[in-house]
Amino acid sequence: MILNWILSLVSAALLVLLYPRFNYVWLAPVALTPMLIACVRERDWKWRAAFGYAAGIVYWFGICNWIEWTLAHHAGISDFVAWFLFALFCLAKAAQMAAFAAAAGPILRTPLAVPGVAALWVVLEWTHSFTGFEWLNLGNAASDLSLPLRLAPITGVWGISFLFAMIAAALALIVTRRLFRTGPPLQTAWLLLVPLLWLLPDIPRYARGNTPAVVVQPDLDDETEWTQDLLRRTEERLTALSLSPLLLGNVAEGTAAQVVVWPEAPAPFYADDPGFLAMASCIAKSAHAAFLSGVVGRAAGGEPLNSALLVGPEGNVVSRYDKVNLVPFGEFVPWPFGLLTRKVSKEAGDFVPGHNVVVSSLDGHRIGAFICYESVFPGYIRRFTASGAEALFNLSNDGWFGRSAARYQHLLIVRMRAAENARWIVRATNDGITAVIDPAGRLLRKFEDYREVAGRLQFRYRDGLTPYVRFGDWFVALCALVAAAAGWLAIRPRMHPE
Repeated sequence: MILNWILSLVSAALLVLLYPRFNYVWLAPVALTPMLIACVRERDWKWRAAFGYAAGIVYWFGICNWIEWTLAHHAGISDFVAWFLFALFCLAKAAQMAAFAAAAGPILRTPLAVPGVAALWVVLEWTHSFTGFEWLNLGNAASDLSLPLRLAPITGVWGISFLFAMIAAALALIVTRRLFRTGPPLQTAWLLLVPLLWLLPDIPRYARGNTPAVVVQPDLDDETEWTQDLLRRTEERLTALSLSPLLLGNVAEGTAAQVVVWPEAPAPFYADDPGFLAMASCIAKSAHAAFLSGVVGRAAGGEPLNSALLVGPEGNVVSRYDKVNLVPFGEFVPWPFGLLTRKVSKEAGDFVPGHNVVVSSLDGHRIGAFICYESVFPGYIRRFTASGAEALFNLSNDGWFGRSAARYQHLLIVRMRAAENARWIVRATNDGITAVIDPAGRLLRKFEDYREVAGRLQFRYRDGLTPYVRFGDWFVALCALVAAAAGWLAIRPRMHPE
């Protein structure tokens, strides 16, 4: 019994070590193996659920401990309340790992043990989007592994998660068969699928960008108490950075920037403020380029919207995208937690979500801009590309994370979205990590963190749709069928003892 507890907690530790700041990505194919060994050894589903629950608590605490810091420093609550809320978060999210461990035990004793467990893992990962908070998936560890990454444009991150979970399950069965004389007959044949990865199309080759964007990283303090004078001076400073002749290039020489990008930022830039609109128009016309910026929009009822405003080179507003997927506690406080804390954002009132994906024209091409936390939803980001976006822009304010590993985790997630969509992503952030990412998820250039700076980031437009963009989460649906079939095989002997 004690060994099973230890094995489950080892899996939790290995999962934490996959991601920033540790980045031991080579552990991904074996991270789940210890817990699955415990699941084979333990017959009682209640104990398996307990093992999984403990592992889930350790896992979420390990990768998301920055949540406590963010709440304590930005939500106006004490450290004690912040730790209490974070503990509730870990206890709630760990339930999915408990469900996985409880169901994995009997599935590991069926002929579909290896694919069944891997499929179950994928389905439970997919449910995170519907249970309050989505963050890292197992497949995100492959952002620097070119061979598994070949799956991303076909299956999305889910196929890579399946691959790693499948290898882990096969290894667990090998170990339990040899050391503990338990488990079904050896199922190493499933590992023969791994070499088939070499038959898949390779990831896009390295290429330099050919379209310049001037990106401003303002490095604004999230706790600034804004006055009209401070706001005016900030806008003047950022405008000067944006209009640097050295950065804008020369139209005659073909080096002119096509777009000036400001990130999502804590400054009160309002989409309906005549002063801000005049400034945005001036920047666009002076630069002979489009201007894209994070702003606060207003819904029909006056509620705030987290938005991205695009102004054309002629100074006219081209489009406004309103963020659809909001951050719990960051942009709104779920009921009934409003009794304990306010949201992280300083904007008066809870933000409300937008409703539509927006793809805009830019110099004969089409672009899509998504905002911050939305990057964690692969099925949502693909909608921009499916709607015609030839390049993607991610406007973010990772200043809420402080100097924690969360900003590097977030970058890892955005890189996977680039690989799934086979699109360049220009990432503009308040204080880092501002960067350009190619269609293979490579980080080609980044700005120095925690510094006010502006620079040129080169990207390319691409057309064509990957299978994942075209067909969406088809692989998750397939995994649901496989997991259901494996579950049926697991419970059938109990239903028909004869």
